[in-house]
Amino acid sequence: MQYEIRRRNNLRILAGVLGVALIIVALGDAFETVVLPRRVTRRVRLARLFYRYTWKMWSALAHSVSSGRRLENYLSIYGPLSLILLLGIWAGILIVGFGILYWVPGNAVKTPEGNVGFMACVYYSGTSFFTLGLGDITPSTLLTRALAVLEAGIGFGFLAIVISYLPALNQSFSRREINISLLDARAGSPPTALEIVRRNMWDRGEALRQLLFEWERWSAEFLESHLSFPVLVYFRSQHDNQSWLGALTTIMDTSAIAIVGLEGACQNQARLTFAMARHAIVDMALVLRCPPREPEEDRFPRGMPALQETLGKEGLDLHLERDTGEKLRELRKMYEPYVYALSEYLCLFLPPWVPEANQFDNWQISEWGPRAGFKKIGKSGGSRNTHF
Repeated sequence: MQYEIRRRNNLRILAGVLGVALIIVALGDAFETVVLPRRVTRRVRLARLFYRYTWKMWSALAHSVSSGRRLENYLSIYGPLSLILLLGIWAGILIVGFGILYWVPGNAVKTPEGNVGFMACVYYSGTSFFTLGLGDITPSTLLTRALAVLEAGIGFGFLAIVISYLPALNQSFSRREINISLLDARAGSPPTALEIVRRNMWDRGEALRQLLFEWERWSAEFLESHLSFPVLVYFRSQHDNQSWLGALTTIMDTSAIAIVGLEGACQNQARLTFAMARHAIVDMALVLRCPPREPEEDRFPRGMPALQETLGKEGLDLHLERDTGEKLRELRKMYEPYVYALSEYLCLFLPPWVPEANQFDNWQISEWGPRAGFKKIGKSGGSRNTHF
């Protein structure tokens, strides 16, 4: 009999330790994910494990979805849905943790009919966490009352954090998408390095320099916001042929061209933009645990001579030297393995260097097809398919 009592007491002590551990894990993970404004390097984290394994399952099911818009719509659901599920998991762990603490003493909560079991303790924990105050189960000791007040305070604070967290995410997402949308008329749809150079060299490169300057700042803002809120990498852009990864890759492609083939202020700005954009890409690959991988196919269109010939048809001449092709290959090796790994993991396309022929921009088309009157024109600062 004494052995049975001792075993039961030991079981309750272990349960109490488990309850405290669950509460600490949930609160700590929520703090690191929502409140702490810096990257957490610890490998074992609830949020990190949640996103890694749920995204693997979600993206694996994408193979059963038909390609095109339906596939993109399916993948776009994951970001917002995962956020709701993660918040629910945190709340559920806290409720169960406090429920265990109510159950451990054996007579901490009761109904008018007497003491209650474990599931009733979890139910009482839920009513306390969401501050419902139904009164069908009441605390019977001073310690339990204090614990109920503590849980109600944590629940109130948790809901307040959620309310403030969602608008912050939405604002960060909106700021990210503004420059991506602006690339539509400046770089084509999808954006390509060739189109950026062709559409922004009409004033001796000043427009290109200004564009690269804006994207240097965008890359810094992207790095800060997405390190603080990594869930944003799963939020997809409004159009199927646009993405933060595709835009950032195009900007690094353009910066690489400017570094090896242009001179003056534009080349200097390209170096700064390239450095900031690569920093953002490498850090995001580290956060998502995506080691660099060599691309299976070369995105570069038939080498540097072909690029020079294509630009030459538009009246643009790159200042190429004998080792220009080698310099460009070295620059590409600094970022392409990372963007390729990220594209494979996130199921995002990588834009080509050269656009497809007779391709319309997003602003030129609608659900009823391309607008009449658009035609392909050449240089002089015009858009490739526009009648500006």
